[in-house]
Amino acid sequence: MGEGKNTGRQGGSMIFRGLGLLALLLFYGVYFGKMAMQKKQGIQIDHIAKGGKRGRLFRVEMTMKAATCAAPVAELISVFTGISLLPVFARYTGVLAAFAGVMCFAVSVYTMRDSWRAGIPEHDKTEMVTTGIYSISRNPAFLGFDLVYLGFLLMFFNPVLLVLRFCSGNAASADFAGRKIYGRYIWQ
Repeated sequence: MGEGKNTGRQGGSMIFRGLGLLALLLFYGVYFGKMAMQKKQGIQIDHIAKGGKRGRLFRVEMTMKAATCAAPVAELISVFTGISLLPVFARYTGVLAAFAGVMCFAVSVYTMRDSWRAGIPEHDKTEMVTTGIYSISRNPAFLGFDLVYLGFLLMFFNPVLLVLRFCSGNAASADFAGRKIYGRYIWQ
C-alpha cells in the first residue's frame, strides 16, 4: 500500500519515521545525557545486574538489561523500515504515547537530580524523592520507558517490538517491585 493510503502497513510512513526518530533522539538523549552528567560528578549510574546480586534479582535485572539494549536497535530498524501492521489511527496514538513517555522520563530524571540510578545499587544511599512528579507516581521513569516502548509498538507494530515490550515491561515492573524497603529487598 502506498504513502497516500491510511490503512496500516506504510500509511503516512515518512511522518511516522520522522516522529519516531525524533522521539528516539530525545529519549536516549535524556538517558545518556544524564548518565554523562552524573559520571562527570563521579556518580555510578548503571547498577543493572552488577555487583554481588544473585537469584531472582540478578535474573530480573539481566532480562531488563537485555531488553533495554535490544530495544533501541529494534526501534531504529522499525523506524527505517517504517512498516506497521496497525492502522494509522493506532500509529498516531503511538506518537502521542511515545512523546508523553519522553516528557515523563525527562521530568522524572530532572526531578531525581543526583539520586537517579539504573538498577538497584547495593551500596549507594540516596534520598527518596517525593516531590514534583514523584508526588504523583512512585516511579515515573519506568512509566516514561513504558510509554515510549508502547508508543513505538503502536507506531511500528511488529512481532519483535511486541516481544521486547513484553520483556522490558515485565522486567521493569519486577525490578521496581524488588526495590529495597526498610533496608531489605522485597524478594531475593
